[in-house]
Amino acid sequence: MEASAQIDLKMHDKLYIGGKWVKSQGPGMIDVINSTTEEVMGRIPEGTPEDVETAVAAAKTAFENWSATPVEERAGYLQQLSEKLAARKDEIAAIIANEVGMPLPLATAVQAGLPPVVMGGYAKMLGEFQFEEKVGNAQVVKEPIGVVGCITPWNYPLHQVVAKVAPALAAGCTVVLKPSEVAPLTAFVLAEIIDEVGVPAGVFNLVTGYGSVVGEAIASHPDVDMVSFTGSTRAGRRVSELAANTVKRVSLELGGKSANIILDDADLEKAVANGVGNSYLNSGQTCSALTRMLVPRSRHDEAVAIAKRVAESFTVGDPRGDKYKLGPLVSAVQRERVVSYIKKGIEEGATLVTGGPEPPEGVTKGYFVRPTVFANVNNKMAIAQEEIFGPVLSIIPYEDEDDAVRIANDTIYGLAGGVWSGDPERAKRVARRLRTGQVGINGGKFNPMAPFGGYKQSGNGREFGKYGLEEYLEVKAMLL
Repeated sequence: MEASAQIDLKMHDKLYIGGKWVKSQGPGMIDVINSTTEEVMGRIPEGTPEDVETAVAAAKTAFENWSATPVEERAGYLQQLSEKLAARKDEIAAIIANEVGMPLPLATAVQAGLPPVVMGGYAKMLGEFQFEEKVGNAQVVKEPIGVVGCITPWNYPLHQVVAKVAPALAAGCTVVLKPSEVAPLTAFVLAEIIDEVGVPAGVFNLVTGYGSVVGEAIASHPDVDMVSFTGSTRAGRRVSELAANTVKRVSLELGGKSANIILDDADLEKAVANGVGNSYLNSGQTCSALTRMLVPRSRHDEAVAIAKRVAESFTVGDPRGDKYKLGPLVSAVQRERVVSYIKKGIEEGATLVTGGPEPPEGVTKGYFVRPTVFANVNNKMAIAQEEIFGPVLSIIPYEDEDDAVRIANDTIYGLAGGVWSGDPERAKRVARRLRTGQVGINGGKFNPMAPFGGYKQSGNGREFGKYGLEEYLEVKAMLL
C-alpha cells in the first residue's frame, strides 16, 4: 500500500449537534468497510429519530440568528471552510480511496479537489448575488427557506455533501446532514472543520445512520422546511412521499442512463476513447456517467474495436496507490448488482466484447468487477434502460441523427448526455434536442458553477452556481 493512502481506524462515537459532539440516543454502531480489503476501517453511530429531533430543534433555534447574519460574515465562514478543506486534501482523498475505491490520484483531484472549490465559489458568489430587486411597486426579496435536511450518497461522499451544505449555509439556512452510512467518514472531517472555524452552534448538524430510519425522520419532520436528496430514483420517490405530508420543498438528484451520441462526422477514435473513460469514472459509480454509447450503424464495428482496446487498458487493482486505473466497487451488494446486470446483458443477447461477470484475474479480495463492454445493444434491453452503477458500457447502433436523438430520449432518465461532431454547431443543435439537464459537447469539462440536475425521473431542482443557491431561497414580494 502507498504510504500516503494509509489511514488509521476511524472511530467516531459521537454525532455533531448544536455545536457539540454528543452521544447518540441509541446504542448502535455501524461498521464502515474498506472496499479493497473488505475489512472494517471505521465505525459511526447508528442515529435514531430522537437524534434527528434534537438536531432539527438545534437547527430551528439557530436559524433566526444565522439567517440575519450579514452576507459578508457568512462568506467569511465559507472561505475558511474552503481553505481548511484544501489543507486536509490528502487525508480526505485517502479516506475516500479506501471507502469508495476511486484510485488515489483521481480521488485527490476530484473527490478531495472539488469540495474546497465549490465551498470557495459560494463564498465569492455571496459578494455578487442580488438578494433584492425592484419590480414596479414591489420590492422582491430572496430569503433563506429555513431548516434544510441534506441526505447524500456514497459515490462522491464529500463532494455531494458540500454541493448541498455550501449553498444552504450561503443562503442563510441551517442544516441537518445525513451522509451515506456506506461512506460517511469525510462528513466527520467537515464537521470537525466547521467546529474548528466556529460556525455558530446549530447552524450545521450531523446525524449518521440508515436511510430508512434517519433519512425518513428528516424527510417527514414538520420543522424541516426543505429536503435536498441525492441517490437512487427509488429512494427519491420515498423522500417525496414523506415530504408531501408537510408540503416541504424537495430537491432531488437521482439516477441516470445517459447517452453519448457520436455523430457520423466525429473523430471516432477520440470520441470512443473519451466515452469509455467517462463511463468508467469512479468504477462507473457516477450518476451522470455516459453509459450508452450511440454510434452510426455503419461504424459500429469500428467503434467496438476502439472501445475494446481502451477498456482493456483499464488495469484493475488496489486504488490506494497510483498503479491501477480502476478500483473496486463500494460494497459486496453493489458488486453483486453489477455482476447480475452483466449476466442479464449476456442473456438478453447483447455481444460481450470484453469483461464479463467473472472476478478480475488474480483478485481474491475486494469488490472488483471487470471493465465490461457490450455491443449490438438494443435500447429495450435492461442494460440499456436501467442504471447499473458499475464499469459497464453499452454500445448501441443508430440509423441517422433523428434515430440517435430518439434512442437517447427513450429512457425514464434525463440527467446528462454527450454529443460528438466535427461541427460544434451541429453538436449543439443535437444537444438542444436531448431531454436532459446537462450535455457535454465534444467532451466538455465539468463546470462546478454550471447548473447540474435532471429532467424526468432523474429528479428536479439544480445544484451548483447561482442556480444551486436559489434552490435554498424563498421569494417574497413587498408591495409599496
